[in-house]
Amino acid sequence: MEIYSLIQTLLCKSIEFEMIEREDEIYARNQIMSLLQLVAFPEDIGEKSVSSIPDVLEEIISYASEHGVIGTLDVEKEIFSNKLMNVLIQRPSDVNRRFFHNYEKDPKLATDYFYQLSQNGNYIQTKSIAKNISYKTDTPFGELDITINLSKPEKDPKQIALEKEKKQDVQYPKCLLCEENEGYVGRIGHPARSNHRMIRLQLENELWHLQYSPYVYYNEHCIVLSKEHRDMKISRKAFQRLLEFVEKFPHYFVGSNADLPIVGGSILTHDHYQGGNYEFAMARASEEYSFRMKDFSNVSAATVKWPMSVIRLKAKDREELSKAADYILTEWKGYSDERVEILAFSGNTPHNTITPIARMREGQFELDLVLRNNRTNEKHPLGIFHPHNDVHHIKKENIGLIEVMGLAVLPARLKDELEEVKAYLLSKTDTVKAYHSAWADELKSKYEMDLSVDTIEEIIRKELGAKFQRVLEDAGVFKRDTAGQEGFRRFCESL
Repeated sequence: MEIYSLIQTLLCKSIEFEMIEREDEIYARNQIMSLLQLVAFPEDIGEKSVSSIPDVLEEIISYASEHGVIGTLDVEKEIFSNKLMNVLIQRPSDVNRRFFHNYEKDPKLATDYFYQLSQNGNYIQTKSIAKNISYKTDTPFGELDITINLSKPEKDPKQIALEKEKKQDVQYPKCLLCEENEGYVGRIGHPARSNHRMIRLQLENELWHLQYSPYVYYNEHCIVLSKEHRDMKISRKAFQRLLEFVEKFPHYFVGSNADLPIVGGSILTHDHYQGGNYEFAMARASEEYSFRMKDFSNVSAATVKWPMSVIRLKAKDREELSKAADYILTEWKGYSDERVEILAFSGNTPHNTITPIARMREGQFELDLVLRNNRTNEKHPLGIFHPHNDVHHIKKENIGLIEVMGLAVLPARLKDELEEVKAYLLSKTDTVKAYHSAWADELKSKYEMDLSVDTIEEIIRKELGAKFQRVLEDAGVFKRDTAGQEGFRRFCESL
């Protein structure tokens, strides 16, 4: 009888969270019974004492797997789980209707509704996200966010083998962001999206979509994506869209990854932005060197005290601000300064671009323009302005938008590896991973008199933050030393 109690619990929670209405209960129950291959439902079934929808789902999935309704692979469980939740989430047109009904009252009311729906509907993987190790650490540039990403489960070896065996030449959806993912059941090699919903937006007279990230890294981590599957491009149009978005949703920031390999994000083949209701350390960073651009008298400009090279623009007029940003982008694309190793081109290959972030502050539009360069050389084959070899044991991947703003997304391997480093520092073991050994010895020498069970956690967190600061400094085109800052001023004065 337990499965019936689980179904009833799921239905009751869905009504409680206003995902369905009381009149939908019998219909939804019958749909769920069909998926579970049940033909009848007993009377007077009570709820089971389970804390959350993800917990209820987990138990229902276990039943389905044990009774042969689905297989045992994670991908099969994910597809089935999303099918169950799809029964309990309104259609996209209804979700959009309710979103904009709320928006007319208050934009925040609209996003609150949609964010809660995305969590309750298990599209946002709250249970998995809770596994992440996250904390803040003090640096000279403010409190940086550190996250060891444990939310995305590792694939079962059987699933990896099955993906190779059943690999299909299917180009639908074209990518993980395309609008065709909304309601897509999923398959081996492509995630299930039955419970996925998107909000339709107009940005610069184009149709765009708003959704949340399934594995949010910060509060209300959203994705804004073009209806059209096209390459990401930083341009005046991009600046205009970012500024229009924060005008529509002034409680959110929004930014774009850069549009070149190495300095760009993981998906450059679909034009999209990321935003949310969160203030990163970069947004709180103070301004340093102020300057004016003669053709944009109503736009204030300043460099920002940050490990990377950031120009902050402010204005009340978003059109003038987007023009000023486009002017800086155009100038930066062709700018070289060999004194600080910045070359705009290698032959016809461009190297310079910008990572932009928009927000509203004190009634003004604000744009942070992070200068990027993706040139490589023999010493730094992964990128001159990329994490260097001595920090690869912590972070080797591209520095995208989220890291640029001050949130480290670090690999899951560090969870166990840092425990080994702690044990080494406390003389409980003689070995650590070879790529951590130099760092571990450095820490042992630095904190020789302070190492104890009570202090070790704080020391590791502080030093991990220092490593991430170094990662950002490596990615900065104008370094924080005298030569670098003189170079930064030369560029600003050229504007």
